[in-house]
Amino acid sequence: MEIIDLRLNGLKLIKPKVFKDARGFFLETFQQSVYDKISVPLQFSQDNHSYSKKDCIRGMHFQSYPGQAKLIRAGIGKIFDVAVDIRPESPTYGQWEGIILDDVNHYQLFIPVGFAHGFCVLSEEAHVMYKVSMPYDAKHEKGFRWDDPDINIQWPVDNPLVSERDQTSPFFNEIGLPLVGAKA
Repeated sequence: MEIIDLRLNGLKLIKPKVFKDARGFFLETFQQSVYDKISVPLQFSQDNHSYSKKDCIRGMHFQSYPGQAKLIRAGIGKIFDVAVDIRPESPTYGQWEGIILDDVNHYQLFIPVGFAHGFCVLSEEAHVMYKVSMPYDAKHEKGFRWDDPDINIQWPVDNPLVSERDQTSPFFNEIGLPLVGAKA
């Protein structure tokens, strides 16, 4: 398994070893001891599975307390996965990074606490699987507009399918501090 530090501090691209032959392929998608070496040791507490159609954008979402680390992969299909640094003390606060994840390269994106997350579907459909470090809690669910001009994410779709919730989320500068780590 190869682990690559990305531009935004804490984001990691994980390239697993994929064993292919005439029957198909095999790979390990998670091994706790590997992840203990790349970050503050954490335990994942919930697995999520999302199905979406082409041009769907989901985001930008995060949990305000105590925050969620995520390990994301595309089990079927191809996505453009995005993380936005929402740590006010970070030198890359408000900046984003996007990575292609698909069922060919089998790459994974590790996103630590302190980032908002979203993705768009580039294939006809996609199944996105991700582990989170804390269970979902509706009281601490937060988000901001996927098309916020101050963040300026360069989504690679022309006519996105977006939920009503994501269309009407506040802009990033309207959320207020603290974004992560404090009870609401």
